[in-house]
Amino acid sequence: MLTPDELLGPEGRLAARLKGWESRPQQLEMARLVADGIRERRHVIVEAGTGTGKSLAYLVPAVLAATADQIEPPASRARMGAAAADPDADPDADPDADPDADWDDEPASDGAGERPRRVVISTHTIALQEQLIDKDIPLVAAVMPREFSAVLVKGRGNYLSRRRLRLALERAGSLFNDDTERAELLGIAAWAKHTADGTLSDLPTLPSDGVWDEVKSDSGNCMGRACPSHGECFYYAARRRMQHAQVLVVNHALYFADLAMRRAGASLLPPHDIVVFDEAHNLESVACDQLGIAVSSSQVAFLLGLLWSGAGGKRPRGLLATIERGAEAAPAGQARLACDDAGRASDEFFGSLRAWLEGEGAPSGRVPRPNAFANPLSPALGRLASALGALAKKMGRDEESADELASYADRARRLADAVVAFDPEGALDLPDHMLAPVYTVAGQLLGVFASLERSLKPDAPSAGGVIHRVVQGVTIYQREHTA
Repeated sequence: MLTPDELLGPEGRLAARLKGWESRPQQLEMARLVADGIRERRHVIVEAGTGTGKSLAYLVPAVLAATADQIEPPASRARMGAAAADPDADPDADPDADPDADWDDEPASDGAGERPRRVVISTHTIALQEQLIDKDIPLVAAVMPREFSAVLVKGRGNYLSRRRLRLALERAGSLFNDDTERAELLGIAAWAKHTADGTLSDLPTLPSDGVWDEVKSDSGNCMGRACPSHGECFYYAARRRMQHAQVLVVNHALYFADLAMRRAGASLLPPHDIVVFDEAHNLESVACDQLGIAVSSSQVAFLLGLLWSGAGGKRPRGLLATIERGAEAAPAGQARLACDDAGRASDEFFGSLRAWLEGEGAPSGRVPRPNAFANPLSPALGRLASALGALAKKMGRDEESADELASYADRARRLADAVVAFDPEGALDLPDHMLAPVYTVAGQLLGVFASLERSLKPDAPSAGGVIHRVVQGVTIYQREHTA
């Protein structure tokens, strides 16, 4: 049975492979501590100074644990899914797997036919993710006498949807008034012909938020197997790679977004057995961002702008501007009116917040009581969601447009519910200990932006004890199978 010492020690595999390798006592001590924590199924918190070599100190025992069910051949080369020339060349991947199916919830593999043991490595910065994927994991793979695959996991919104790109190109004249935005869309179309992974980070120039929102992969706007681009979908190709990997590298925001989704019975990540939080001193703020609630005027304005913008004598733009004829014309007109109504309600609601901030003489402040502001916004967004839903039903055979409208209706409904959730008497399906009755208002300079936030207690237990006040370093968390 392999131990961390056999890889990291002065006579270990790394020393044999790398000329000038110096075994570090602190690294070995940390690796043993991590290995003990994994074996005994307990949390481990480590403060590791610069030069300790902490990434290898947790990677080696984590990979050993993930591959413990394998027979060790004398000289096998680890498969690196992140660096494979053909990222889809996985003989076990099912190209026709149901994209709507939930992750398999079987226990970790003890033999054939069960899911692989999985380790999640969560970091805060892109630089550390790149170091792990490009340097540290390949180094471990080179000396590890067991096979494993590792992938960098990105959120769904980072992937291009070929179907939505095609629709955006067809509607470009109505969706975008700006020549710059149309040029960005054409640039994405050219890039889509040769990109290997279809992710935002692969684009040579980042597009504006409004353009990318029209073409990105979206769970609320997915046709599944009925999608004409299903066989070449970037997102589900990545999902298949993730399903067959033993090591998943993610960022903290994605991990806690997954925890938030699990409260609703969904998930972004497959079942996994061990979580390593590197750069763990950032966990508290990220957890509050992902598990708390925030509503801003810019969120509302962004949604409404995607749907309809016809004021000021400018050429109408947005999805609703593309629907002008036939049986859909009348409900489309009602939806446009609902957009205008929601815009006025947003101005009124966030205007009252700005006025309150000006009265307080501070850029931000805590609201002294619930229901301190009238809320015309939630009803207006609710009416917009209903109007979009009614229009979607009228779209007949135009299933793609119907899906787009239903997705926007869902976004409007979620924003409406989020504002209501700031009322402590409102129904919010979360454990009581996870939320503190804190109501804050923050505004940028010049009062052009206002937002509400309802925060987590910083020391509250959450999601099985994931959130801790931690020193700079690494937290090893034994992931339970229950959310």
